Amino acid sequence: MEAYLDIETTGLSPFMDRITVVGIYRQVVPHGFELVQLVGHDISSESLLRALDGIGTLYTYNGARFDLVFIEAWLQVALQSLLLHRDLMYDCWRQGLYGGFKAVEQRLGIERTLREVTGRQAVDLWWRYVRQGDEEALRTLLEYNREDCVNLKELRERLHVA
Repeated sequence: MEAYLDIETTGLSPFMDRITVVGIYRQVVPHGFELVQLVGHDISSESLLRALDGIGTLYTYNGARFDLVFIEAWLQVALQSLLLHRDLMYDCWRQGLYGGFKAVEQRLGIERTLREVTGRQAVDLWWRYVRQGDEEALRTLLEYNREDCVNLKELRERLHVA
């Protein structure tokens, strides 16, 4: 079974910044997918491994250099040693698709509702939620993460990656 993983963080350094959201769009039996989102204090090695139970292949975009590095630094879980990891960014490069995930989505015509939200704004949304209790900011952040996870599956299908 397969899963698509994307994280949100407070910044770009896996040694100084924290993971705020772990999104996993995972295949479930018999033929469907479900979204699991771990948020804030719910993020732990145990909750992550529970969410990935039964998964054989994990797909990310730039996960080898970002998502999995953060997860290993903060949760001490080396996902690439537990399951097959496929970083779709490198598949994009092989097909001449360069740039961030959002730029690749645009080139391929993959739809996104929250077009205006950037990674930097995702950080700001988290801090608005934490510092001001802004539930709408959290909802927006979780929707942004959901779109990232779901669109990873669409990207894999458009690239014809097995």
